[in-house]
Amino acid sequence: MADLRRFPLRALLVLGCLALGAASASAAPLDRAAFAADLCGDSAAQVRGAEGLVQAGGDLPTDDLAFAGRLLGALAERRLACPADGAVLLDRPGAPEGRDAIIGAPRPVSETRAPVLGLRQRAAIETARGTVALLTGPDPAARTVGLAVLERRIATVPAAVLDRARDAETDAALKATIAGLAQAAALSSPDPARRRAAIAAVAASPSGAAQARLAALKGDPAYAADPAFRAALDAGLAQVARAVAVGDGLAVVYNGLSFASILFMAAAGLAIIFGLMGVINLAQGEFIMLGAYATYAVQEAFRRLAPGLLDLYLVAAIPIAFLAVALVGIAVEALILRHLYRRPLMSLLATWAVSLFLVNLVRVTVGTQNLQFVMPAYVSGGVPLYADFVMTWNRLFAIGFAAATLVVTLLVLRRTPLGLDIRAVTQNRDMAACLGLPTRRVDRLAFGLGSGLAGLAGVALCPIYSVNPGMGAGFIVDSFMVVVLGGVGSLVGTLVAALGVGGANVLIEPISGAVAAKVIVLVGIILFLQRRPEGLFAVRRRR
Repeated sequence: MADLRRFPLRALLVLGCLALGAASASAAPLDRAAFAADLCGDSAAQVRGAEGLVQAGGDLPTDDLAFAGRLLGALAERRLACPADGAVLLDRPGAPEGRDAIIGAPRPVSETRAPVLGLRQRAAIETARGTVALLTGPDPAARTVGLAVLERRIATVPAAVLDRARDAETDAALKATIAGLAQAAALSSPDPARRRAAIAAVAASPSGAAQARLAALKGDPAYAADPAFRAALDAGLAQVARAVAVGDGLAVVYNGLSFASILFMAAAGLAIIFGLMGVINLAQGEFIMLGAYATYAVQEAFRRLAPGLLDLYLVAAIPIAFLAVALVGIAVEALILRHLYRRPLMSLLATWAVSLFLVNLVRVTVGTQNLQFVMPAYVSGGVPLYADFVMTWNRLFAIGFAAATLVVTLLVLRRTPLGLDIRAVTQNRDMAACLGLPTRRVDRLAFGLGSGLAGLAGVALCPIYSVNPGMGAGFIVDSFMVVVLGGVGSLVGTLVAALGVGGANVLIEPISGAVAAKVIVLVGIILFLQRRPEGLFAVRRRR
């Protein structure tokens, strides 16, 4: 009975001893005296101590790593003095007194020597210091320096060091770099099982770089000699290739949408002007440029008057750019175009002259250099979604802005008195005039609305394209193609045509180049208009 009562106590003691043994095995302390003796020893001892620290670094306690780092730094900087017993850390090389490396007590340095490092020892010491910096660095910058040192001798770094650094890292970018380096080290490991596991890990995070990294292993001797390695590599490559193809497809769709959004923004105002008044406004590209310059003016006003709110300048520029360019458009219509409605060739030449005037006016007053914009946080950077596909915020801003502009413009045209007047004049100008509609005033307001939409396009372009006096010339031809293809005066047709033209350009450009892509798209539009001259969506008219 007494033995039975003692059995639980014995069991607990055994379990406690096992737990202590496991803890000591997982985090074995550093023999500090032996490590200091190695650093003060000959070249072989120094290499042995440094390499032993690197091999044990994944399991050593943090305070032991910090202790080793102090000694390694002192040795590299010639601040380590080695008396007959122990080691002394000096504040500076040649100091008469220092502190004992083990106990930290002050100690004179008479009859001591300073160990000298050769090339082989210095390389081993630097690798050990890099290990300590990676595992105990106080900030991401210090840990990045340590990782860069280890990267040069990655074959000598055990997996436990990189795994510990990766698991403990708080900086997302550095964590990803450590993980990538660990994968690269595992891919060249002599352990076949570890290499197969590394292949699976690389394939689980597909990208173009991962595909190239795995493809390079096809030249490895193990690919021909080891069937299991070959099967794992082929499966990983197939998985990565599929993911990269999907990511590239998503990137094409995303870039096509962003380009189509810009085209729609540039062509929406032109569709209203051309559809209502029959005026080929060659100054529409310059109105886009004015919108971009108005955005720059708002940015500079924020920089001087409210620098703390500078990130909001893009939002504040939306109504200002619209109103500023709309007023310019109304002035152009009132001073020039209202006299030329019955003379389409003269109106074309007049708008061309207006475009030249605006370009040269901006060149003289502002300059010809590209404007420098501050990129707010909501249009900077992006988020990786799948494989190499990154959703960038500036293009997402353009897509969302174009969608909001479409909704607001449709509401104006369908739900407001001005929109009703514009639609009435577009369908039958003479009948609208007979019913008492002021068609000239409607023309003027519609021209201002179309010009203001071009100004909004300039706001959307600022985070994506270079802003300079000649930027509008690159959009005028594409804008007219979109308007004619979609159907003159049809806003929905303009949207569909912009999606088609933008998508075709993005699809063809990587194959044939930018110039050839535009030529191919133009030829396709001409062939389509031969069969359907009224475009995709013809506006109903009564004459």
